[in-house]
This record gives sequence, C-alpha cells and structure tokens, in this order.
Amino acid sequence: MDHQPKFFENLSGAGKAIGVLTSGGDAQGMNAAVRAVVRMGIYVKAKVYFVYEGYQGMVDGGDNIVEVSWESVSSILQVGGTVIGSARCKSFRTHEGRLQAAYNLVQRGITNLCVIGGDGSLTGANLFREEWSGLLEELAQNGKIDAEAVKKYAYLNIVGMVGSIDNDFCGTDMTIGTDSALHRIIEVVDAIMTTAQSHQRTFVLEVMGRHCGYLALVSALACGADWVFIPEYPPEEGWEDTMCVKLSENRARKKRLNIIIVAEGAIDCHNKPITSEKVKDLVVQRLGFDTRVTILGHVQRGGTPSAFDRILASRMGVEAVLALLEATPATPACVVSLSGNQAVRLPLMECVQMTQEVQKAMDEGRFLEAVRLRGKSFENNLNTYKLLAHKIPDAELPKTNFNVAVLNVGAPAAGMNAAVRAAVRVGITEGHKMFAVIDGFEGFAKGKIKEISWGDVGGWTGQGGSILGTKRTLPAKYLEKIAEQMRTNNINALMVIGGFEAYESCLQLQEARSRFEEFSVPICVLPATISNNVPGTDFSIGADTALNAIVETCDRIKQSASGTKRRVFIIETMGGYCGYLANMGALAAGADAAYIFEEQFDIRELQANVEHLTEKMKTSIQRGLVLRNENCNENYTTDFIYQLYSEEGKGVFDCRKNVLGHMQQGGAPSPFDRNFGTKISAKAMQWISKKLKETYRKGKVFANTEDSVCLLGMRRRNLVFQPVAELKSETDFVHRIPKEQWWLKLRPLMKILAKYKTSYDVSDSGQLEHVAMLPKEAVPAAI
Repeated sequence: MDHQPKFFENLSGAGKAIGVLTSGGDAQGMNAAVRAVVRMGIYVKAKVYFVYEGYQGMVDGGDNIVEVSWESVSSILQVGGTVIGSARCKSFRTHEGRLQAAYNLVQRGITNLCVIGGDGSLTGANLFREEWSGLLEELAQNGKIDAEAVKKYAYLNIVGMVGSIDNDFCGTDMTIGTDSALHRIIEVVDAIMTTAQSHQRTFVLEVMGRHCGYLALVSALACGADWVFIPEYPPEEGWEDTMCVKLSENRARKKRLNIIIVAEGAIDCHNKPITSEKVKDLVVQRLGFDTRVTILGHVQRGGTPSAFDRILASRMGVEAVLALLEATPATPACVVSLSGNQAVRLPLMECVQMTQEVQKAMDEGRFLEAVRLRGKSFENNLNTYKLLAHKIPDAELPKTNFNVAVLNVGAPAAGMNAAVRAAVRVGITEGHKMFAVIDGFEGFAKGKIKEISWGDVGGWTGQGGSILGTKRTLPAKYLEKIAEQMRTNNINALMVIGGFEAYESCLQLQEARSRFEEFSVPICVLPATISNNVPGTDFSIGADTALNAIVETCDRIKQSASGTKRRVFIIETMGGYCGYLANMGALAAGADAAYIFEEQFDIRELQANVEHLTEKMKTSIQRGLVLRNENCNENYTTDFIYQLYSEEGKGVFDCRKNVLGHMQQGGAPSPFDRNFGTKISAKAMQWISKKLKETYRKGKVFANTEDSVCLLGMRRRNLVFQPVAELKSETDFVHRIPKEQWWLKLRPLMKILAKYKTSYDVSDSGQLEHVAMLPKEAVPAAI
C-alpha cells in the first residue's frame, strides 16, 4: 500500500450542480447523509439543491427543487426520518413523469444526483440515467430546451446510498438506519424482559422486515431470544413440537420468561406466513403459558439516529460527493456502501440484481441459497444464533476433558458479559468444562475460580458492566499464585476479555512461560474497552456504547445551547491518551472541534478555533460544541481551554464546561456491542478448541509457540487472530495506544463538516469494486 496519498483538493466541483433526494421508506440517519452531501458539495464549490418529497418533487418541480446553503442543514444531524421528505411516486414510473423530471433538472443545470433510499428508489434512478439523453432529445424536439442544453447536460451521474432499516440490500454490510432500528428494538426488549420476569410470561415480539430477517435475527442474538422466525431460514417440518419442547425445557430450568421474535415476513418451509398471533395461539394451546404479543411497528423507524448511523451516513455522504466528482460518462451508476470498516463503491445494478436474487431464491424455496446470498455477515449471525440459543442435551455433548477459564481484565466495558456468555456456551457445546474467574488476575491469584454452566449465563447479553468483576491488576506480581491455581484447577486454556491491560497481561504470561510451564496453554485476548485503544483491532467491545452515551449527552447540551444562543460548550471525554471517543463523538454530534493527543495542537490552533466560533456566531447557528480528550495535553486542560474561550469570546459568546466522566462506562450495551462481543467470543472459543487439539500431546496440553497467544481483532474487513508478540512493535506502551490508528483518517471529515479548510486523503476510495469480489470472511463494522 505504498502509494502517494491522493488528496481531494484536486477535485473541484466548480460549475457542477448536485441534487440530493431521499426516497422510499424513511430511515434514521438519512439527515446525516443529506447534511454531509450538502456540506461536502459546497466545500468543493459545487451548487447543491434539495429535491423535496423524493421523485414526486422532482416531477412537480417549482419550489420542490431549491438551492441550499451551509446553514440549511444545521441541527438536522440528530433528527430521525428525513427533513426533505420522502414520498412514493407513481408519476415517476411513467415516461411522461420522467420527461418532466428531466426538464426540471436541466432548468437548474443539475446533472449529478445523490439518491438516498432503498433498492426500488435506486433502480428508478438507474433507469432515469439510462434514458437521460433520450429524454433531453425529446425535450429539444418539443421545443422545451435548445440544442445547446442537450449538448451541455448530455450525461446524468448517479450515486446511491442505501437508507433502509431492514438492511435488505446486498453488497453493503449495513444500510443507513439499521443500527438505529436495532436500538429501538433492544430498548423495547429490555423493557419487556423486566415485566415478563415478574409474571413468568412468554412474549412474542413482531419486528419489521417483510422480505429480510436481519432485524429479527440480530435482535434475537442481542437479547438471547428463545426462538426466532425469519423469511430466509424457515423452521423445519414439525417446528411446532420442537419449539414447545424448547420453551418448556427453559421453564423447567428456572427461566421465568420466554422471548420469541417474529419477522413480519416470516414463513414456513411451504411459503405460508407464520404470524405472531399464530405463534401465540400455539403456545397458549399447547403449553398454557401466559402469552402476550407486542408488535413494534413504526417505532422502529423513529427516534434519533444512533452514533453508528450518524458516522456511517456522514462517511457515505462525503464518499458520494467524491464519487460524483470523479464520475465520467463511462462509469456505471454506483452505490457507496460499507464493507467491514471501509467505504466502497459498487455498481448499483449488480447490487440490485443480487438483492432480487435473494427474493427469487426464497420464492422458489431455495432457502440455504437465500441465506448465502444475503452475505457472510448474515450467515455468521445465523450460525452464531443457532450455536448459542439451543442447548444440546448433556448425553449428546462431546467430552474433551479440557478446562477453559474466562476472565475480565481492566475497566468495565459494556458488552463484556455478552462475550462471557458466548464463550461459556460455545465452550460447553465444544465439550469443554468452563470456569469463571472472579475479579481478574487478582481474583485468580486468590483462587476465586468456579465452574460455570450453560444456565448461569442466561440473560447476560443485555447487562452492562462486568458481572464476573474486573480489576486493572496485571499478573506479573502474582505469577506464582496464578500458576498454582492453574495447576490446581487443571486449566488448559485462557480467554481474557478486557482492554489494554488484558493485552499487556497476556504478553506477561507469554514471557513467563520459561519459568512456569502452566502458562504454556492457548490464550486468547478479546479487546473490550470504551477507549478503543487496543492494538490489532479497529473496534473494541464497549466503545460503541460509550460513543452513544457521549452523543446523547451532546445532543441535550446542543439543545440547551440553542435555547440560550451564543453559547459554547467544552466537553471532556474519557479514553486515556486515545482520542477515538472525542474524535468520533465530535463527528457524530456535529461538534466544531475535537482536541486529541494524537494530533498535537498549540495556542495558535486554539486561537483559530475561537475565531472560527466568533465567525459562526454571526450566522444563524449561534452555538458551539468542542470536545476534548482527557489526556490530550497536560497543560491545555479543560479548565484552561474553558478560561481561554471565555476570555477571548467576551462579548461574542459565553462558555460552559462539562466533564462526562464515568457515565461513559455504564449503561446497557448497545446492539452493536452485544453482537460484536457475542460473535468474536464465539469465534475465539472455536480457535481455542482448535489450538487445544493441536497442542495436546501425551496426555497434556503444551503450547509454547508465539501463535498460541493471540488477540482477535477486526482489521478493515476481516476478523484476524494476531500473536500478541507481533503486536508489540505496533504499540506505544507509554501512552497505551496503537502507533497507527485508522480513525485518524476520518478526522478531516469532522473538520470539513464543521467548515474548516483541510486536506483529506482519499487514496482509499474511488475504485469501483464488484459485488462478488467482497471478501468472504468480512465481518461488518456493524455486525
């Protein structure tokens, strides 16, 4: 990857006009995408137009197509739905409708369209593009436009972004709105669980997804549901008996509630619908359980977008403008989408065809094919769910005679418990005896270790913090005692879930192998910390929940500042020396600046920021938001920055400060963290099983190679096991951060969207890929 960075300053939008519209069903995050398109467009000196009410507005013209300014998209980042409106449009489906739409666009010189919607909207856009030159010629024949215009506006460029809560579009891991919809579902499930517990009830929850079971499947994974019905994977013949046996077994195990999740498009293997009412009646008739149905309906489309959706939509919006600037008459219409943690461009029609293939496979009863076509991430979700939801009877379990211990190290992070649950259940399924260590390595040294069973971890996915208890203590000072405990309990492998300390601990254990052979066992680290500062991974369990906590608070603070006018808030975030939370929080909350350790700043920069805010107060947006990472600079403290801004802003704005503190560590885990924790933990447990088999010799486990102590992380598009010894060279141990961090590339985005001049390296974007080429083992950034 040693190419010269390519900067987008060379791309100018001067003389270009971009139209942006939202179409089809609304989704949270659409506004963030609209905002990014408008601001990036204006930044590169293009004219940007809103097309109100989707294609209907394009056909009606007039006041529905309006040029917009920077301030037009202020304060919409945190609003759900779409502020420019969306409508189903019959007239655009007719030739006359499209002819009128072409006329309205040419009148304003718009030949670049950014369409945010589902596959229907994008297919419509592509047809429009293909007909474009014919439409212009027809307009010229009718005397509506002149021959000069036909030549000048000969080509229409189209870039799509997929906004759909169903996540039903092939080629992208995550559509805009999906993560927010999961937030709504999980909020409801968490609330229902407490009431169901009280009354020993069974709840049947119906979630959206007419043709796609993604929401149902992922929410079932995220709340540990007893049963899930999805259109892509109908239950086998006789499922009624199987399900009822499963529900009564769970009750017999002292479980006080059952949760069944039904996608609205759920079917059986004969393509007959399975409705939530049908499931309820079945449970009542067969088992006599007190059963209620809750249909979530449009709640799932509502509410504020999650941090993930705001960042996704902002990244996609900027990428869409770059794609339009680089488009030539020869490039096909493309969709900007997410693969793993990377923005990619894909030919629009390839994605649409693949999406239609899934529906065709389902209609023809080729269900396994449908699951495969949905992509690797969907398949992984389904396999993980099957692995964790149904306990195999003890008699049928393999017996390996291996003992595996799980522990938490470092500060608590939301999602740790989901990871422990998955590890325990997968371990038991693989035939191991699972042990839980209480209070990290300190507890280990004191012998706080006990066997843990399948049922013990029921209901853990939704719990915040660390149920096992966690300590920052490193093993170095207790090596002898820990070795003794490992010998006593005959521990053959370790899974360490935690932050930077967990990574350091495993380095210490590896170095101590020469003195204590007890540590010559497979060891796997799962990164779990709100700071997201562990080398070897782009994401850590817990960071998404913390980010949502920050963004939620920033939204409230911005609202308060909008009321008082002319007020700037300085907000301090956690993260140690790692600026991830401050930087991504700033991007997701629409902040004006974020001070981080990784990008050194001096008094001149602080001065420039104050001047920038002074200018901003002259516009209609009279409020400012500045984030500061707790350790970004030992002298420029939060107090110092607050005092500096107060003094320099005298008479123009006043200042307030807010230290967010430990609220960032608490709270129920977000859907992303529950899922990410569950999935990587299941994968890590399978790796441990494989290593145990490989290293078992003459009646004992002996693993002393470097690759037997690994960290499982997500790198760009893949989940990879990396020996901790190899990660040493990538680590800054003094500041406890990786030497290179991917998210620093997104830093200019935040600055551009806050109206700063900056340079943005676009070397990674720009290549059009093909759907089938996406890596097979991709794990989405939003699982």
